[in-house]
Amino acid sequence: MFGSLRVLVVDDHPVFRSALCAMLDATDGMEVAGEAADGLTAVADAGRLEPDVVLMDLNLPDLDGVEATRRIVSASPHTGVLMLTMFENEAAVFAAMRAGARGYLLKGARNEQIIRAVRVIGDGEAIFSPAIATRVLSLLGTATPRDESFPRLTLREKEILRLVAQGMGNAAIAEELVLSHKTVRNHVSHIFRKLRVTDRTQAIAKAREAGIARSE
Repeated sequence: MFGSLRVLVVDDHPVFRSALCAMLDATDGMEVAGEAADGLTAVADAGRLEPDVVLMDLNLPDLDGVEATRRIVSASPHTGVLMLTMFENEAAVFAAMRAGARGYLLKGARNEQIIRAVRVIGDGEAIFSPAIATRVLSLLGTATPRDESFPRLTLREKEILRLVAQGMGNAAIAEELVLSHKTVRNHVSHIFRKLRVTDRTQAIAKAREAGIARSE
């Protein structure tokens, strides 16, 4: 990026906001394009000043930081928003991400971390503090495939279970996967044992509940 990164600083605490502005203005390659103390002013200033990065607090008067971020990004997708807040709960993090924020740091971050984050956001990338990144990855890990019901199944067994859940018999599965009928039968037996079920109906119910196959 050519020239200095232009940053709009948004925070309702004047002392903290002034400290951020002073730090950014003293940093090579950065300049403060403006500052705002509430969400509505932030949206208006972002449209008027067209900053490269908006350093956004979450808890703001008139309009909260999430909604302000949504409006800014919707009107100007090239503007990067970096949330800098005291809130680290899951709801706040994901609300900011859904609104279009490219980064999320806590106010306890060191000056060099904030400066680095502003540069990363200015380059069009995303960044999260280590604590937030760990929390997000943990949550994503629990929200993705519901395979926790089947931790002991091999990839082949999951593949066969998916076909069983689609209503295919052993012979059809053997033909589909180019396996012998005996091999498929053995796999199905292993699946039943690992899932602790006694028949195909119970196995299909568990598979569909876990999202391995949808009912047609």
